Amino acid sequence: MKYISTRGQAPELTFEEAMLTGLARDGGLYLPAEIPVMSHDEIAALAGLPYEEIAFRVMWPYVSGSFSEDEFKDIIARAYEGFGHDARAPLKQLNENHFLLELFHGPTLAFKDFAMQLIGHLFQVALKRRNDRVTIVGATSGDTGSAAIEAFRGLDAVDVFILFPHGRVSEVQRRQMTTPADSNVHALAVDGDFDDCQAALKDMFNDFDFRDGVKLAGVNSINFARVLAQIVYYFSAAVSVGAPHRKVSFTVPTGNFGDIFAGYLAKRMGLPIDRLVVATNQNDILHRCLSGEGYFKGDTIPSISPSMDIQVSSNFERALYYAYGEDGSAVAQLMDELKTGGFNVSQGAMEALRESFDSGRVSEDETLETIKQTLTHSAELVCPHSAIGIKVGEEHRSAEVPMITLATAHPAKFPAAVEKASGEHPPLPSRMSDLYERPERVTRIANDLDALEDHIKGHIAE
Repeated sequence: MKYISTRGQAPELTFEEAMLTGLARDGGLYLPAEIPVMSHDEIAALAGLPYEEIAFRVMWPYVSGSFSEDEFKDIIARAYEGFGHDARAPLKQLNENHFLLELFHGPTLAFKDFAMQLIGHLFQVALKRRNDRVTIVGATSGDTGSAAIEAFRGLDAVDVFILFPHGRVSEVQRRQMTTPADSNVHALAVDGDFDDCQAALKDMFNDFDFRDGVKLAGVNSINFARVLAQIVYYFSAAVSVGAPHRKVSFTVPTGNFGDIFAGYLAKRMGLPIDRLVVATNQNDILHRCLSGEGYFKGDTIPSISPSMDIQVSSNFERALYYAYGEDGSAVAQLMDELKTGGFNVSQGAMEALRESFDSGRVSEDETLETIKQTLTHSAELVCPHSAIGIKVGEEHRSAEVPMITLATAHPAKFPAAVEKASGEHPPLPSRMSDLYERPERVTRIANDLDALEDHIKGHIAE
């Protein structure tokens, strides 16, 4: 399997090369040159299998040639052995034909663990084979950072620097990033919002002297390996409710578009997905775009669902690549227009997007009310992001097609909002009970590319 850039001007790479590279050198995002398709019988055969076996069957076509079968099976087993639920991604029924897919049983209590734990082991095997080391820099709106730190902490061949917006993540999210004592972990609180952190990360990748000098690698959802790991739970959940013998829809609380793009790839692989529903908070650039208003940046407004406080959804570029008929030059032009504020989507591309995607927007008050009502009527305590998904999922639910809403984080990661809505304080799991007592290590830093690059160069291991 070869990987190509969404902007069409970077060399084709193997899976391992694309994973270690992260962002393509033309500024684009890597995608498989061809999307493998699973037959009806192959999908039906997934029913009842352990999550790890489903993961191998779904992901193997993407990684073959870079890892052996035995090597990849071992990586998958080690990636998920630390999850707190044997099903890894269990389903709970909320309502008639509406199900909740719990994706928060990993070590940092968020869906990012499914991809990050896998990537950590993939990197470890690949770097050992190459006798090499890399510097990982990530930008996070809350969950990616802690998942990356958990996956790479203590590894000899990796230094990890995580940029997060100062004062704009929950206390639990912050402490998960700032309390690890491992010397290869560095938490950087940037004076700005998530879009500033993400822009700085992309600027680092486009500064080739810096990129090559520190051997920069990325584990944000710009890295295709992140998206790949997330495809799996669409298959595991869908077969649990009757696929491929019936269609299924998914609602996804969406910030950076990586999680729902994984669902789009699952559909392209043959999973009978009816609708993929984008659920946004008040930072609703995706909802506005899918409603025909163009893709124009606004101000990022802090919310009780901070992981979705994003105005530039980097993975949307991958969806645009397919919507524009795999025309890399068209995508490159759109991304240039985005630098000056945004762009309108062509009629043909909008029609292509609407073949798969719907969307909805949820206010702060509606989010709080949904947390309360979900506890009252379904006995499920959910985080604000999951509540946004539930609200939009209910609005798009039908009697004919099961709706699965992704529960992206444990409610204990956002205790203030959850308690305000429900009156219940969600406790942390016992393995994290001392999180508030652990000492923090964090560097506050200006939203300045030179300052960030200088700090990283000064703190990587020799």
